[in-house]
Amino acid sequence: MTKAITGPYKDESTNIIYQLLFCDNMDLYKAKITTPYQYPFDVLFAPYSSVNDLQEIINDDTSDPRVRILACNRLNMAGQKPAFQELLAVIIEVGLDNGLDVLASFQNGTARYINHTGKVLVWETSTDQKANEITNALFQNGEEVIAKIGPWDKPRRPQPAKGNVRLTFLVSDGLYFGEGPIDILFKDPLAAPTIHSATQLMAYITEKALAEDVEAVSR
Repeated sequence: MTKAITGPYKDESTNIIYQLLFCDNMDLYKAKITTPYQYPFDVLFAPYSSVNDLQEIINDDTSDPRVRILACNRLNMAGQKPAFQELLAVIIEVGLDNGLDVLASFQNGTARYINHTGKVLVWETSTDQKANEITNALFQNGEEVIAKIGPWDKPRRPQPAKGNVRLTFLVSDGLYFGEGPIDILFKDPLAAPTIHSATQLMAYITEKALAEDVEAVSR
């Protein structure tokens, strides 16, 4: 029997989307990719892959950042380090009274937003100028944070508790994170700019998605 995927949401499919954001469970990605595996998944899913082959995936800045993170994680787990440090994703989790809000922003401008109700917004547009401006600001703020903290060397923790906010940074050399009470981190000089940019991005992409839905219905 297949083991159920757990997480902060009632629906397992939403929990799968949530867990996929962190790019640290290769089996979840294997389950989504059809065989025979094509490049780069043939390299990522192979029992043994060379450092050079994995580094080639990492170096391809036109590739999906999630694929690059998977390659970075394989290198890190093998005791190797990617050739350079690079921030590839920023994930903000906010524990609300009635559930968990999550925004994942990826380096190429794409994003995922999971509302505390379990509703999911998939933002696949990488050419929206306004969204890209906000994403660039978010990553600049995130780089300032990771410059002052170290990578987490233990298994990823479960979702933050109600009243807490967690900032997770998926970097080529590992996972970095900071967490604390909402009212404190929203005022913290280091964390607040990242949270502010993330809030801007969440508001923008949800507004755009809503406008597009209204336009589609009105046609």
